[in-house]
Amino acid sequence: MDTVSVNKFRDNLKRMVDQCLGTHKPLRVTRRSGEDFVVMSAEDWEREQETLYVLQNSKLMQQIADSTATHDARRGYEPTQEQMDEITGI
Repeated sequence: MDTVSVNKFRDNLKRMVDQCLGTHKPLRVTRRSGEDFVVMSAEDWEREQETLYVLQNSKLMQQIADSTATHDARRGYEPTQEQMDEITGI
């Protein structure tokens, strides 16, 4: 994560916000008082919140682990030829 001073951020506000939006990389802004803050797009913040929710939900994490194990063992769902034809519209 890049870091800039609050003064540099204020002087280049539009460019730095556009950079955060365009690159999807957060920007840490430092203050002399030591109270830093982070600038990021709302879309990226929402994505981070969703990730935190999933990581904190033990049942959901177990479902993901079970699904991954099934996939790795190649025991996943395999449709019949008739189902494949229906799916593909043939």
